[in-house]
Order: sequence, then C-alpha cells, then structure tokens
Amino acid sequence: MHEFSIALDIVEIAVETAKANNAKTVNEVEIDVGEMSGVIYEALEFALQSAIKGTILENSKFRLNRIKAKAICNKCKHDFEPTDVMSVCTSCGSSDISLVRGKEMKVKSINID
Repeated sequence: MHEFSIALDIVEIAVETAKANNAKTVNEVEIDVGEMSGVIYEALEFALQSAIKGTILENSKFRLNRIKAKAICNKCKHDFEPTDVMSVCTSCGSSDISLVRGKEMKVKSINID
C-alpha cells in the first residue's frame, strides 16, 4: 500500500511546517488528490489516521480534494474528462491526448496555531 508512504510524507511536511513556524498545533491539512494520481482516497484516509499517531497532528482534520481529470486531444484540440489513463478523445477517437489535470498529489494548505 503506497498510500501509507504518502501519508508519512504528508505528516512530515505538516510537522516540519509547524516547527518552522513555532506552531504547537496543526488544525487542518488540505490535500489535492487527482483522479489519475493512482492514489486510492479511502486508503489514504485510513493511512493518515495511522501515520498521525504520536505526532502533533493527532487531532488534526484532513480535507482531501478530489481533482477531476481533464485531457486535451492533441489532434482536434477537444477537451474532455477521461475515464482512465488509456482514454481516447471523445470527439475524434484519437489516442494522442495530453492529461492536463488529474495527476495531482500535493499538500495544498496547512492550518496551524
């Protein structure tokens, strides 16, 4: 489960941010997770609950924002929401597409006191 490794990285980022700002508490961590990032949302939520034990994040809230995927066809320039990484253009059927949104996996904000 690579979600646990991701959860540990998120906790590390939040703890380091709190320390750098002399904060005693992390109230909330907001995370953007793209539909095509390969991350299973429920597994990440579960992993975060384990990863925060014994840290200043134990009482923190986590807000996971699901980022919808968006692709653009390089042939006809049509933009659409792909259903998976092997999607083809919904307008012309070309497989020459570029994913422009949906692979995100980032800590968007950290609310500290």
